[in-house]
Amino acid sequence: MRSRLAHLRVLIAGYTLTPKQYAWVAYVALAALTLIVMTGAAVRLTGSGLGCPHWPKCYGNVYPPLTTHALIEFSNRLVTVPVSIAAIAAWVLALRRRPYSRGLTRLALLLPLGVVGQAVLGGLTVRGDLDYGWVMGHFALSMLVVAAAAALAWRATYESGARALSADRSLVWLARAILGLAALTIFAGTAATAAGPHAGGSPGQKINRLDFDGRGTMDFVIHRHGEIALVFGLVAVGLWWLVRQRSTDSVLQRSCTTLCVLIALQGAVGLDQYETHLPTELVWVHVSLACLTWIAALWATFAAGSLQPQTAASNDVAVAQSTAGRTVQTRPFPGN
Repeated sequence: MRSRLAHLRVLIAGYTLTPKQYAWVAYVALAALTLIVMTGAAVRLTGSGLGCPHWPKCYGNVYPPLTTHALIEFSNRLVTVPVSIAAIAAWVLALRRRPYSRGLTRLALLLPLGVVGQAVLGGLTVRGDLDYGWVMGHFALSMLVVAAAAALAWRATYESGARALSADRSLVWLARAILGLAALTIFAGTAATAAGPHAGGSPGQKINRLDFDGRGTMDFVIHRHGEIALVFGLVAVGLWWLVRQRSTDSVLQRSCTTLCVLIALQGAVGLDQYETHLPTELVWVHVSLACLTWIAALWATFAAGSLQPQTAASNDVAVAQSTAGRTVQTRPFPGN
């Protein structure tokens, strides 16, 4: 046994990944953490949130009874296993990446910690009988973990250190504003779901929904959600136009285009589901698109870069103007 462990240590010690190989690991982790958000939404929308009313066991057993809601809820718990493996692998393999990056390793550590937090909060949500506060908090934590995974994938793909600096401060600030609007839109969306008919319980189960104005609560929250989403979309289009005018960065241009397309799809699905009285299938599509839109907003923010110090930016502008001036002075006259 000891010899086998020693052999395993030797294998691990000699195993390294290139930056390109580790980027694939980061993308797998991002896909896994996005997938579990979608399966969790399916649990709630099928009314299976209390299919296993106990946690971590299901009706006191390690396996669920052969009922639809219990199987759906328990299956979502099982999905946590491969997701956890992907998150842990992202951190462990960051230690074996060469060249080694301490910042990348620290960022990767957030993934397994986030999965543990999700599992604990998920258990508290079940024990809290799917109270809307627990459910909204669980989804918010999922979005934060997805944000960490997206940041890891970005840095593993495009950078080995800090984000690139940008001299165009207006683009950077507008991208950050869009990320804030995306977070606010998602929060309003979770509130709309908390006030709506898809609270996660099956018929007959009493679930504490968001209710501060009786029957008018859902309409009030949905309309506020729609207004925030409209502002989000208009600002995103503004960023897309500004990027087209000022930047030649193809990654930034594609990110902004993808974001605008996803927002347009979200708007169409949102209007359709409101007009058709929130059918389960459309609500699931809406939640899934929300997760993808969040990733696109993060990607656009990463692509916009971080703020360059104003002194450095001023120096760059001065050098560019000086160079332009010298070019004009030395340019030959027509006919020479």
